[in-house]
Amino acid sequence: MKKTASSSSLGPGGLDIAQAFFKPIKDTAPPSLNKRQTKISVVGVGNVGMAIAQTILTQGLADELALVDIDPNKLRGEMLDLQHAAAFLPRTSILASADYSVTADSDLCIVTAGARQNPGESRLGLLQRNVALFSKIVPPLARYSPETILLIVSNPVDVLTYVAWKLSGFPSNRVIGSGTNLDSSRFRFLIADHLDVNAQDVQAYIVGEHGDSSVALWSSISVGGVPVLSFLEREQITYEKATLEQIHKQVVDGAYEVISLKGYTCWAIGYSVASLARAILRDQRRIHPVSVLAKGLYGIDAGDVFLSLPAQLGRSGVMGVTNVHLTEEEATRLRHSAATLHELQSQLGV
Repeated sequence: MKKTASSSSLGPGGLDIAQAFFKPIKDTAPPSLNKRQTKISVVGVGNVGMAIAQTILTQGLADELALVDIDPNKLRGEMLDLQHAAAFLPRTSILASADYSVTADSDLCIVTAGARQNPGESRLGLLQRNVALFSKIVPPLARYSPETILLIVSNPVDVLTYVAWKLSGFPSNRVIGSGTNLDSSRFRFLIADHLDVNAQDVQAYIVGEHGDSSVALWSSISVGGVPVLSFLEREQITYEKATLEQIHKQVVDGAYEVISLKGYTCWAIGYSVASLARAILRDQRRIHPVSVLAKGLYGIDAGDVFLSLPAQLGRSGVMGVTNVHLTEEEATRLRHSAATLHELQSQLGV
């Protein structure tokens, strides 16, 4: 984005104010070529995209943030609104354009853009429109940033992550869906609330589809390192399976409730995606339940299908999938979730 005259560093008579303002020190060396800036691009400046952008800025995760959208007025307005907060944020260069060249050399490209469902439209019809939209988004991202990692947030996230993988031609470790990372956060919150503990002390995963066929891994839940179900059995504390199912139902219905109350979700997904960006760009190698290519894992043989599994994330993207022990019931439900997704994506002809 070109600088306007008001933002130029040139003062009266062509004086470079930046150089005049600071006195140089002796025996300086040029900046190291090994040091480079971190760049994140966000495609789509709706409620979700801007919540993600805002969270990335406040957490100082990028040196440069590029925004892309088809609405030039809203795009420029959002860019200016964020730039005007510069005095309160970590130093970040914020760019915006409808041209995908603004995303060039991104370390991470986050896609939130998606078509909204029309009244009476089928899920397949909506998905086909989103595939058409992705065919205009993903190829230019891959062209301008051939080494980037794609992080898909648009829904239905699992199938669209598969579509992005196909359209980009990237290796599977560099195409990730936000998946059930947020679902698992809701799950941890509900368990923590039930037990009156801090959610950060709860380890619990929702896996499979980000949707109705998701699977709660009750057998591997632990609080402060203590496996919950085995503890209850050892102490002969009775619990009803219906109670567990009700908690899972609250997880699945959580987004619908927020949407019915305020019209959309944004803040939780903003924090969720920022946590994934941090794990990737800072090579933290943390484990997050995200949508990955699951073929051959946990007995999934439904073809090339993306769904959420606990995956280790680092600078190369997905570094591996955790070998979590599943009960036979959990494994069966996970394979059913994979089959559900594969059946849906097989109708797309991608």
